[in-house]
Parts: sequence; C-alpha cells; structure tokens
Amino acid sequence: MQASHYQRGLVMVVLGVVCLSFDGLLIRLARTDGWTIVFWRGLLMFCVLGLLCWAGKRLATLCSNPFSSLASALLLGLISSLFVLAVMNANVANVVVILSTAPLFAALFSRIFLGENVARRTLVAIAVCMLGMGLVFMGDGAMGMLAGNLYALAAAAAIGGNLTLLRRYPAIDPMTVIAGGGLLSAAIALPMASPLTLDAERYGVLAVMGLIQMPLATVLINSATRYLPSTEVALFYLVETALGTLWVWWLLGETPTTSTLIGGGVVILVLVLHAWRGLHLERQRLQLYPGVPVHK
Repeated sequence: MQASHYQRGLVMVVLGVVCLSFDGLLIRLARTDGWTIVFWRGLLMFCVLGLLCWAGKRLATLCSNPFSSLASALLLGLISSLFVLAVMNANVANVVVILSTAPLFAALFSRIFLGENVARRTLVAIAVCMLGMGLVFMGDGAMGMLAGNLYALAAAAAIGGNLTLLRRYPAIDPMTVIAGGGLLSAAIALPMASPLTLDAERYGVLAVMGLIQMPLATVLINSATRYLPSTEVALFYLVETALGTLWVWWLLGETPTTSTLIGGGVVILVLVLHAWRGLHLERQRLQLYPGVPVHK
C-alpha cells in the first residue's frame, strides 16, 4: 500500500531528527573551537550538496524562488552556527532542551504569517513537552551558561522561522538552500576559524559531520515540510532533546541530571502518542476522502 502524505512526512522527520541528534556528540569529538567546526561543517556540506545539486540540475530552482531561497539559506547558516556556538558554551543537555522551544516559534510564525490553524493535539503535545523540559531546568548546570543558552534560544527561533518559510514556499528546493546555508556559515566563520591546525582524527570527525550526518539530517527534515505542517515538524526536534543527551552521556560520560532523564522520557512518550494519533486521524481521513491529500 502506498504511503500517505502524513506517513511519508513522518518517516522523513523521524529519520532526520534521529540523525541530527548525533550533532552534539560529533561536536564534542571534534575537540576544537566552535568557529573552526562551523567553517568545516559548512564548507563540507556545501561541497557534497552543491555537487549533487549541480549533477541533478537543481540550481535552476533558485531562479524561480530567489528571495525565499536566499532567506532560507541565511536561516540555515545561522542555525548551524548558533548550534555549534551553543554547544561550545553550554552542556549538550541544556542546548537541546532550549531547542525544544522550536515548535512554539513555528506555531507562532505559522499563525502570524501563514494564518495556519494549529491542531489542538499539537498544542497539547507542545504544552506537555514544555512541562517535561521544565523538569530539565530544575537540575544542575543551568547557571553560568548564559551565552550558550542564548545562542540555543536564537537557534530555536531560526528553526521555527525556516520551517515556516519552507511551508509557505514548498517550491524551494531543500538541498539547494542547505548547500547555500553551508557556504554562508563557512564564510562567516572563516575570519575567526583555524581550519588548518587539526590532526587526522579530528578532520575525520568533521568529515562525517559535514559530508554525511548534517546534509542527510537537514535534507530529510526540510523535505518533511512538504507533507506536514511546520509546527508538527518542529515538534519532532524534541526527540533530539532526549537522544542528543543520551549519546554524550553513554559515550563521553557527560552525565545528565535525574530531572533531565525524567523530562526526556516525558518528551518521547508524548511524541509517540502524538504520532500515533496523527496516523489514526490520517487513516480515518483516507477512508472518508480517498485520494485527496490533506497536506500540500
């Protein structure tokens, strides 16, 4: 049976966010300054995705959507830079918790700029998830990391803005603007980076990040906005809150607090219930209106 629009978008966003959840771990493993990571990650993303865009003759899409494509590329470059700087100035758990506010920004921007109604179940899921995230802030580690926390909050706002932009202009080619965002972030970081001072191991980590992990995650997440409302796509960034914390805990010993574990568990449970409810409603809709897509 052919997958519905909702199912297709759900698979894309889940795979994309799981892949994205390794970002904090890879940044820690790179063991260098934030600007150098931003430079190499952006440049490598531009190289691999730019080559694919050129081979697939995707660059023509920029001519049909020049301003919206540029805006999306700028936001993506900003998100990438802010996330790295946030992780370099705060615990990974703190950063991914603050990024969980992205659904709130997406809901706000979608309502203001698109006039898009937010499903009641999505609002409930956001509210409960934010309560779960509140548990994280009750633990240790929130003090003394103001700069990192502010970087993360700005990144969350940029994520919500970009998802809303992609929802408004579905003709934007995600791969092309991600490549452009990588180039822009590398250009911004270059004056402050030290790109030629690393050893082979750290270059290897940056290569995995820039050539595989980030391009794959970002393309999947941005493509999901063609099938799901931006608010629902942003909601799944909350998965990174739990998984991103778990990777650095298990592999690097960056231990989260008990409240972080409880809050992350609440987030995962809510997302599972939210996705199940969405699939159930989609099946009901297909029975009543077969062949008519709900998201375009």
